[in-house]
Amino acid sequence: MSNLQNTSLKSYNTFGIDVSAEHLVSVESTTELVKSLAEINQKELLILGGGSNVLFMNDIKGTVLLNRLAGISVEDENENHVWVKAGGGVNWHEFVLHCINENWAGIENLSLIPGSVGAAPMQNIGAYGVEIKNVFHELEAVEISSGKIKTFSNKECQFGYRESVFKRALKGQFMISSVTFKLDKKPVFKTSYGAITAELERMKIEDFSIRAISNAVINIRQSKLPDPKVTGNAGSFFKNPVVPISLAENLKKDYPEAAAYPVDDNSMKLAAGWLIDKAGWKGKTFGNYGVHPKQALVLVNYGGATGQNIYDLSTEILADIKSKFGVELEREVNIIS
Repeated sequence: MSNLQNTSLKSYNTFGIDVSAEHLVSVESTTELVKSLAEINQKELLILGGGSNVLFMNDIKGTVLLNRLAGISVEDENENHVWVKAGGGVNWHEFVLHCINENWAGIENLSLIPGSVGAAPMQNIGAYGVEIKNVFHELEAVEISSGKIKTFSNKECQFGYRESVFKRALKGQFMISSVTFKLDKKPVFKTSYGAITAELERMKIEDFSIRAISNAVINIRQSKLPDPKVTGNAGSFFKNPVVPISLAENLKKDYPEAAAYPVDDNSMKLAAGWLIDKAGWKGKTFGNYGVHPKQALVLVNYGGATGQNIYDLSTEILADIKSKFGVELEREVNIIS
């Protein structure tokens, strides 16, 4: 366990926003975590994993607690499945690669998503037709107020589109210490979503494998998303909006090329990136920040921008999309004020 004072968080968030933390504590075991929770002011506490889905607005008063809980282990297996447990502080992409090396299938479509294992179920991360809830078995989390460990099932996590109970009813009440996934020994390839099939063809892949699909996803993501090590960003800043069918149908009348996907009998999901691009924001720059030129969902810090700069830009985009299309977008990134 380490404890630093008045430390910059620039290297701890993928946006590269330069704010400071009054106290920065890193824990590598549940024992250290429980001990730290007993010693710090819990009313001024922020849990931070990979820092890939946050936008800092100001310096942080109190304690930032870094989840660095490690370890990957097989908890159970049978002929068809393997139950794999990973520490909440494990880097997500490194975990995906570990599973691919072991030939455990189910999360290859989630390759190269930034962040940690512990943050994955909080956000119910998803990409290319797969979400965490599809492979999730259970998680263990430490209750911040008591230091007690609680196990959550798939149902108890209340997964939704980029949502979970940890972003709603239980927000700020738990730190996820480990996650157990139910993965397949006999892979079922999911290649119909997005450009995976086209990328596999470009790669001249004839025999599908989870490694080939992972490589295709990596290629696609690298071709259109900025590397946060080079350009500060948090990936998709906005959620794809779910709207009434009537609104989607009216939009399609004016813009037949607009992407819209059925959700249920009453609603459809629109592509937020398409809306932002159509409104003319894609590639716009405002000094040292702006909208990425290849992916309109991504807001970027070219160096030295503040959280307020990025937030104000997102507010302008929200208002413009509402004005032009009647669609209310929602931020996906957590705003830390």
